[in-house]
Amino acid sequence: MVRPDDGREESALRLKLRQLYHGTTPAAQRFQLAILIVDIAIIAFFVVSPVLRDMKSFLWIDYSVAALLTLDIVARIYVASDPMKRLRQLPFLVDIFILVTLLFPESFANWGFLRILRLWTLSYTGMLWRPLERNGLAEWRDTARAVTNLVTFLLVVSGFVYTSFFRSNPGFEGYIDALYVTVATVTTTGFGDIVLPGIWGKTIAIITMLVGISLFVRLAQALFRPTKVFFPCPRCALQRHDPDAVHCKACGELLKIPDYGDS
Repeated sequence: MVRPDDGREESALRLKLRQLYHGTTPAAQRFQLAILIVDIAIIAFFVVSPVLRDMKSFLWIDYSVAALLTLDIVARIYVASDPMKRLRQLPFLVDIFILVTLLFPESFANWGFLRILRLWTLSYTGMLWRPLERNGLAEWRDTARAVTNLVTFLLVVSGFVYTSFFRSNPGFEGYIDALYVTVATVTTTGFGDIVLPGIWGKTIAIITMLVGISLFVRLAQALFRPTKVFFPCPRCALQRHDPDAVHCKACGELLKIPDYGDS
């Protein structure tokens, strides 16, 4: 028998979870910090998991992470104002793929390096940036996002290079070699004594260079000339504007943004 107040209890639970995930109360901030710490620990596990697969406890850790990720995904869908829209978003689809690789680690062993994309999806939840905003450092958000994208790219490519070329090397030696090749390719400093063999290896190096250089340029832009500046509009309170904006694009109010040009 369904109790008449079940709907209200469900609504109260949804409201409570939404407040914890998106609120600014001390309890919500503690919850968000705890979620962020757990996510960072999970990402660290994803980074080192290619060299830990032979551990006896690996599957236990793998399935434990899968359980945590499942709870987080279900909770975020539950508190979403438009769950169907949430289901169609690319970060959500990436999280689902990551969950599949965790639930079937043997079948998706060669795709495990893509789990590091969790760092990219985490950057779209807002939890990475709220500490900056709470501490008056909102103008560093674009820079932090550029750093996150670059680190994600380096780790994903390193995982791919390790899986494809250096998996036979024992322990962390192979992973460090893969990371070295990735960084050397992205920075175009040259490989020295380590080279990716064959046409496939050269193709991977070319792609890595092209994408990596663009990410470095984006990071430099975020550091030295942000694409947006944080300046509250006196009428509508819109926070982000183009550096050379004269009028607010939302309400048309005349702005007096400090000079962010090159000096």
